[in-house]
Amino acid sequence: MSFFDYVVTFFREGGPFLYLLAAIFVVGVGIAIERFVFLTAETTSNRRLWNQVSPLISNGNFKQVVAITQKSNASIATALNYGIARIAGARRRDDIEKAMDESLLEVIPRIEKRTPYLQALANIGMLTGLLGTVIGLIAAFASIATANPAEKASLLAASISVAMNNTASGLFVAITLLLAHMFLEAKTTKLIDSLEIANVKFLNSVVERRQETEGEPPVAPRGRPAHGVA
Repeated sequence: MSFFDYVVTFFREGGPFLYLLAAIFVVGVGIAIERFVFLTAETTSNRRLWNQVSPLISNGNFKQVVAITQKSNASIATALNYGIARIAGARRRDDIEKAMDESLLEVIPRIEKRTPYLQALANIGMLTGLLGTVIGLIAAFASIATANPAEKASLLAASISVAMNNTASGLFVAITLLLAHMFLEAKTTKLIDSLEIANVKFLNSVVERRQETEGEPPVAPRGRPAHGVA
C-alpha cells in the first residue's frame, strides 16, 4: 500500500472528525508559515535599516534619518519617526521616551498578530480528537450490544480503530501547532526586544548630543546595554 492509499484509508476509517482535524491543521500551518515569513522579513528589514541610520543618529543628522525612515515600512522606522518628531518640542528625555513607547503600542500588535491563534487551534484540535475518540468508543459498545456474537469482534475492532485514529490525529495536530506557536513566540519576543533596544540606544544618543551641545557633563545612559538590533 502506498502512502497516499494509507492516508485515504486512514481518513475513510477515521470518521468525520478527521476531516475537521485536517481543516484545523491546514489553517494552523497556513498561519504559521505566514507569520514566519513576516517575522523573518521584519527582522531583516529592521536590522538593515538600523545599520543604515545608526551612524546618522550618533552624528545628530536627524533630517537624513527621517528621509530614510519615511521610505521604509519597517517597525523600527515607525518608532524612530515618533521619537524624532518629539525632539524639537521636548526638553526632557521622558517626553521623547513616551512618544517612542506610544509607537510600540502601534507596532507590537502588528508583530504579534495571529500568533496566539496557533495555541487556540492546538487546543481545539486536541479536544476535537478527544471528541472523535469518545464517539468512536460509544459506537463500539453500541455496535456489539445488538450484533451477532460472530460479528462482535470485527465490529469492536473497527470502532476502536476509529477512536484511536481520532486520538492520534488530535495529538498530532496539537503537538505540531504548539511547537509552531513556541517557535514563533520566541521569534516575536526577540523582535520586540530588538525594537526596545533600538529605542533605548536612540534616546541615549539624543541625550548625549544635547549634553554635548549644552556643555553639560555626560550622564550615564539609562536602559540595558546592547550591541545592536537583532
